[in-house]
Amino acid sequence: MKCPGQDIRYWKPEAIFEVKCPKCGHEVEFFKDDPARKCDNCGHRFINPDINFGCASYCEYAEQCIGNLPPELLAKREDLLKDLVALEMKKYFKQDFKRIGHATKVARYAERIGKSEVGNLAVILSAAYLHDIGIHEAERKHRNTVAKYQEQEGPPIAKDILIKLGANEKLIEEVCDIVGHHHHPGPEETINFKAVYDADLITNLEEKYDEKPIDSERLNSIIEKSFLTKSGQEEARKVLGT
Repeated sequence: MKCPGQDIRYWKPEAIFEVKCPKCGHEVEFFKDDPARKCDNCGHRFINPDINFGCASYCEYAEQCIGNLPPELLAKREDLLKDLVALEMKKYFKQDFKRIGHATKVARYAERIGKSEVGNLAVILSAAYLHDIGIHEAERKHRNTVAKYQEQEGPPIAKDILIKLGANEKLIEEVCDIVGHHHHPGPEETINFKAVYDADLITNLEEKYDEKPIDSERLNSIIEKSFLTKSGQEEARKVLGT
């Protein structure tokens, strides 16, 4: 059984197209989920230049769904995870556009910080999108959304999402650890944690600043003392205009 993205019943006309063989220029017909095809004219086999497997690019059952994935795509699986996590986050929050917007901003800043600090972007972005995923359960169970309840309720939900997407155990463990204490850094934290923490802090300051401007002297003091990375400080100054 195939997912809707790979089921031809759901395909549009552009799902079947022709590509010129790089060896002889002969037109070769491709289906959108063909990893590679052989040219009927010269016999040269080449990769589908427009390949896009969607969720199958990361799903652990991809081979059962569409056959063996080419090495070029397998190398990108962790990078593609962030897009799938973002989608699941939006589906989970449904009409809560405030939470969706917040998580999206945190992910944007976390990606910039993570690149500057040379962190693991698959971990950083997954954790950024899911850092507040426990907020609805905190509200439902405890009638309170303070940090400790978000951190308590978030990891099980994050874990379920990541398992569903076929993420590996090591990544799941690290993301859930970050989600489980993202407001409370310890004495020694990874670059991945620091990138998410700083990105969340920037977003929180930005949202507060939009509601009520913060005195520039106080804002500068927060930036100097509260951030865990140099890149976080620089991003904060850029975003907040200090």
